[in-house]
Order: sequence, then C-alpha cells, then structure tokens
Amino acid sequence: MRAVMKPFPAFLLAVLAACGTANAPPSEGPREGNSTVNGQAPVATTGLDATRMQAAIAQAERLGPLNAMVVMRDGETLYESTFNDGPPLSRAVNIKSASKSVLSALVGIAIERGVLEGVDQRVVDVLGPEAAANSDPRINDLTVGHLLSMQAGLERTSGANYGAWVSSSNWVRDALSRPFVADPGERMQYSTGSSHILSAMLTRASGRSTLELAREWLGEPLGIEIPEWLADPQGIYFGGNDMRLTPSDLARFGELYRLGGEIDGQRIVPSDWIEESWTPRTRSPWSGESYGYNWFLSQAGEYAVNYGWGYGGQMVFVVPELDLTVVMTSDIDVERGSDHIGDLRALLRDHIVPAAAAGGDFTQS
Repeated sequence: MRAVMKPFPAFLLAVLAACGTANAPPSEGPREGNSTVNGQAPVATTGLDATRMQAAIAQAERLGPLNAMVVMRDGETLYESTFNDGPPLSRAVNIKSASKSVLSALVGIAIERGVLEGVDQRVVDVLGPEAAANSDPRINDLTVGHLLSMQAGLERTSGANYGAWVSSSNWVRDALSRPFVADPGERMQYSTGSSHILSAMLTRASGRSTLELAREWLGEPLGIEIPEWLADPQGIYFGGNDMRLTPSDLARFGELYRLGGEIDGQRIVPSDWIEESWTPRTRSPWSGESYGYNWFLSQAGEYAVNYGWGYGGQMVFVVPELDLTVVMTSDIDVERGSDHIGDLRALLRDHIVPAAAAGGDFTQS
C-alpha cells in the first residue's frame, strides 16, 4: 500500500538538473472499467467540470514557457492544445528527465523477460570492466534497484558535474568511477548517470540498443513513435534524458501506467512493476517528496499523484483515483530557478484535479 505523501510544496524548488483541495464531488453513480492501482478506488464521477476547466485553460494561457497540455480522463482525451507558439502537437519534443520514467518501464519489462535478473542484480555482474575503475569495495554492492531509486551513493553526475560528465570519453565508466558519498541504498542522490548506467546494462544484457528495446517493447504495442535520441561515445543511448515523444504519445505512456500496465487488452508492463515503481523508496532532499523507481510520488489535495519530471517543465502526471492523466510540455530553456515548475503543479492541483473530482460535461471548443 502507498504511504501518504506530502502535498506539493507551495514554494518553487530548484529544478533537478538534467531534469486547492477539491470539494467532495457529487456522485454520478458507479463507473465501469476504471483502474484500481495500489488499492485506490476511483472516484465516482465522469468527465471534467466545465467551469473549472475553463479556469485551467485561462491559467495555462498565462504561463509563458508552457508549450502544450493534454488532459485525459478514463482513457478519453478531453483537452489538448498548444500554447505560446509551441510546436504542433504532432511534433516529438525533448522530454528531458521524464525519460527516466520510460527507462524504468524498460527495466521492468527486461526483468520480466529474464534479460535482467531483478532489482537486486549487481551492476558489476553486467558491467564489470567499467565498474573496475572504482576501487571502492562498495561498487560491488551497487544494484539495479539502487540506480532506479537514485540511491547509488556515487557522486552525482547532475547539477554542477553534468557538463564534465557528458564531455567525458566514456559516460558509463565516468559515472561508475565517481567517489562514493554515501553507501548504496542510503540517501537520495539524483543523478542522470545512474539512469545511464541502467541503459548500458540493458544494452549489454540484451545485446540490443536501448532504442531498439524502447521501440519494440513500448513503441510498437502502444502505437507510438519513438525517434532516435542522443547516444554516448560508445553508442549507448542516453539513459534518463533527451528522449523525444509527442505530448499525446507521452500521455499514452502515462495511461499505460494508470491502467496497471495493460492497455487495449495487451499486457505491456507487469502490473507488479508499476506497484513497485510507485512504492516510496527514498525522499528528495530538495522537495521532501517521495521517490520510487524513477517516479516522483506526491499529492494534489487528497489525491495521490505519481509523476515523471523533466527539466524545464516536461511533466506526465498520473492520478489513479481520478482516472486522470495529464501531460504538460514546456520550453527546455526556461530559466533555472523560475517559478514555472511550481506554476505547473498549481495548475494541476488547483484547477485540473478539482475539475476531474467534480466531473461534468466539459468539451473542448
């Protein structure tokens, strides 16, 4: 069962590098076919309240960096639009560190298929030569689970260290050779290098690129396009950053998780992997929010929110109790330290979630 998460913080937190409570809704009778994830029963309303959604749209239009928004409820796209001269909805955009949530899905599928042994598998068992550059014996304790929960203990490759890391001749070896600042499994150290190590493990263990796996395991069954993205000097596709998806395709991915890993009658991600991914593992030192396996875990009013977060405001929010998936994409050049991420969270919390909780007959004009 999910622990109760802290509400969204009211103040804006520094963006991770590389990356009003609704009134009780009126009952509209029982709903059919709604998901139940982590024991959360769906709210018995349908649609979106028109007044609250119009307020949400008006607020979205005032957010300068916001480029697009997609709102889905119970599998139906009820609103999608671009803002502020953003690219057309048909164009794939850089989702930055929201890529980490997609990578987590690939790891879960790889474990189910026997490509990886499980979250307790040691990194050195797959990437021994690269890990050998680190003489600290704790490298032998580092596992897949530690990488997914950002508890590797290795010095971060994000933040001030990011530029030097991506300028190195071997990203995997550089990330693994960083000094330990904590024991594996201890405090959260958000680091894109940890995700890139996972991409290297997928590639080494499967004999195929992360791009190939993403297209076969997610793209084809979801019916979405996954364009090629950046690879490191050794040809390992960037794990945890720079993937490109259209806003609607990112929403389709969010829907997959909302539905427990099965969509259109096809099992894609193991349901227990989604449970594991949305189970608190650690807590962010910046926001105080919980973190699972490459998913942030929070609250919007009384409702649990699980979300992927990419730098600049590339967001995929899943609210299981409301059968709600919301995607927001933004300029990736948004000024670091701006209020934009807080504005996006408030847009969800104060407008969209109450619109879903109340329910209604909103239709996009």
